[in-house]
This record gives sequence, structure tokens and C-alpha cells, in this order.
Amino acid sequence: MRILAITAGAGAMYCGSCLRDNALAAELMNKGHDVSLLPVYTPTVTDEPNVSEERVFFGGVSVYLQQHVPLFRKTPWLLDRIWDSGPVIRALAGRSVSVDPKMLGELTVSMLKGEEGFQGKEVEKLLHFLGTQPPYDLVVLPNSLLLGLAGPIRRRLKCPVGCTLQGEDLFLESLMEPYRSESLALMRRHVPSVDGFFAVSDYYAGFMAELLGLPRGRVHTIPLGINLDGRAPDRPRPGERPFTVGYFARVAPEKGLHLLAEAYRLLRAGGGGEARLEVAGYLAREHQGYLAGVRRKMEDWGLAGEFHYRGVLDRAAKVALFHDVDVLCVPSPYVEPKGLYVLEAMASGVPVVSPRHGAFPEMIAATGGGLLATPGDPRAFADALRALRDDPARAAELGRRGAEGVRRHYSADRMAQRALEVYGALTQQTSVAVAQVGGGR
Repeated sequence: MRILAITAGAGAMYCGSCLRDNALAAELMNKGHDVSLLPVYTPTVTDEPNVSEERVFFGGVSVYLQQHVPLFRKTPWLLDRIWDSGPVIRALAGRSVSVDPKMLGELTVSMLKGEEGFQGKEVEKLLHFLGTQPPYDLVVLPNSLLLGLAGPIRRRLKCPVGCTLQGEDLFLESLMEPYRSESLALMRRHVPSVDGFFAVSDYYAGFMAELLGLPRGRVHTIPLGINLDGRAPDRPRPGERPFTVGYFARVAPEKGLHLLAEAYRLLRAGGGGEARLEVAGYLAREHQGYLAGVRRKMEDWGLAGEFHYRGVLDRAAKVALFHDVDVLCVPSPYVEPKGLYVLEAMASGVPVVSPRHGAFPEMIAATGGGLLATPGDPRAFADALRALRDDPARAAELGRRGAEGVRRHYSADRMAQRALEVYGALTQQTSVAVAQVGGGR
């Protein structure tokens, strides 16, 4: 198949959606398919070989300028290349600029308007470029916040358009009114321009079908998959170090580090020997105060010496983190559709403790690699952590099952196989429909 996969860059941040898009594209290429992974907004940041194109469409600088300065909606394309270049976008993206909620809402609505929005010139640039390429069998959008592109691409390229669903509800919920309602109305308006939707979990397939007003049968699950290279489940023997709880996710309230800190305090209050809490993940400027608040609590509880924030990790450092911890726990209050970090930990033989919501129950059911706890309840998480600390044999067995389960159900190879099944059925269905329309003329 010849596939155009669009992926949305997230500035300087390692982004779960970018990692997933890159892993899928790379595996499809390995299987002999012709895949173009095209970034929008910013270049993507991955901890594996990046297979995306160098050119970025809807460059973050251009999108911003066209939103707020009418003159830039009419500047020549040649001039736009100055601020659309990868180095310029990377330089500005790395500054982690805080975004005003009102401005963010206006921009989201404008992008969802597609050709009718302030970024209409950027839509035409993309369509012009795609028109110079050999025909595609399928175009895949990275999330439903870019549905404004579906109709224009479908009309210009005359091929089916699909859309991946992988966590955009969190962004949508963060918008102020009336922008949230306007954005959702526009998303629903664009649904008929999409031939198929692809969710990263069964939970999210049902959730997004309801949110977008879709028949459940129009949303197909393509479970996450990860590259297993270098993820050997070689765990140190119990007793070789203090019991170590790991956290690997964005450091933000919706991921629940504050809940884990409280659960850790309850765990330590019951005794049981030495322990430590190892934390890693992207920290945005607006959440530095949040991390400082967690640190203060640990100090107040007399646990500051057991708390360590490792910062943002590349692949080697991430593998080292999973080697150093006995359990991974990210007690996310947000109902997660993905939870890529859970798969990464289990692949390395680390058992997990996750909230009983979102994609986690189906992941644990498929792999047997961890325990579920009541969402938002630090005591429930503390009890689960204690159960694994006090029964090393059980923890080791969960780690073994998780490693085997990820290899069986959540490898990049399995993700690509499932994607090809869904993509192939979609393109065949579309071809049949086109032939029937043509035959009736």
C-alpha cells in the first residue's frame, strides 16, 4: 500500500502520539509498504530512528502568525519558507512558551474550519504538495482536531481518508467556552468526510464514537504497539536494592504524580524497610510549580531523600529507569486512552499498578502484567504497591507475564498487522463504493 500518514509534532516534548505514529510508520515500511510520515506544526521528537519527512506543514510559526496578523494570511509562499524551516520551528518550539487559553481556543476553531479558517493558505500549500506526489491508497490524519483537512484532502486526492483517535479529548476539555463547544460542533460536521476512524484502544473507540456521534462500527481499534529492541526483561533479584517505585509520564496533574506521592507516604508509614521513588518525564514550564509542590510535601513528610526526579529521558535512560525500578505506577486521574508507558514498563519485565479506568483494564487483561487500583484513591494504590513489595515472587510473576503479554499483543509488528487489516478493508470498501457509483452513471 501507498500511505500518507500525517503526524502532529509537539515541540520539544517526547509525545506518546508521535512515538506511536513513528513506530507504526517504521514497521509498515519494514513490511515493504510505501509510507510517507508527514509532520505538521513542528518536527517530531522520538527516541527511536525518526522516519518522518524533514519538511513541516502548518508550521507552528506560520499558523500563529496567520491567526493573529491578517497580513501573514496573504504573504507569498516563498517568503513563508523563512519561518517554516525546521531549524526556526525547533528553535522557537524549544522555548516552551505558555499559551493563553483564549488564543488557544480561537486557533483550534480556526484550524477545524480548514479552508475557511485563517490558515486556509496552509491548507492550499499542503494540497499543492500532495498533488505533485504519486497517488496514495490512503491518507491518515493523526487526530480528530485536524478533521478540517479531511474534506479538502479527500476531494483533491480522490482517495479514502482515515483518522486516528488517540487522546485529543484531554486537549478539547482544556478549552474555554465557547471554543470547546464550537470545536466539537466542527469536528462532528467533518465526520462525513472521513472514511474510517482508528482508535488506539477499545475504551477509546467507544468513548470517541459517542463524543463524535458516530456509529460504533465506524471506529476500528488498532491497539498500540512498541518496538521491543533493547527491552529485555532482565530484572535484578529482589533484595539487591531498596524497594523502588517508578513513575514515567509527563509531570502534570492529569498524570497524578501528587496521588503517587501520597500513596508512597502511606506505603512508607507502614514500615517495611528502605524504599525510594524515582520519577521521570517531560516537565512543562507551567507545571514547574506543580513539581515543586510535590517536592515540598515529600520534605514535610520526611521523605525528601527518597524522592528523585530524573528529568526528560532518551531511550537509553528510559531503559535504565525500567531496570532500576520494581514497579511502575502512574495513577492518572485522566481516563487514559493509551498509556504507552505501561507497555514500555511491562516489556522490560516491570509489573505495573494502574487506575481501573480507560485503556488500562484491557491492557492488564491481555497481558496479566499488573494490578488495578481505584482511580483517585491513594490508599488503594498504596495497598497495591505494598502487595507487590511484600510478595516478590508475585511481583516477579506479574513482570514475566507482562513481558510475554506485550510481545504477544502489543508489539510494533502486531500493531502494523492490525493496521494493514483495517486499512486494507477500508480501501477495498471505498473502491467497491466508487465502482458502484461509476456503474450507475
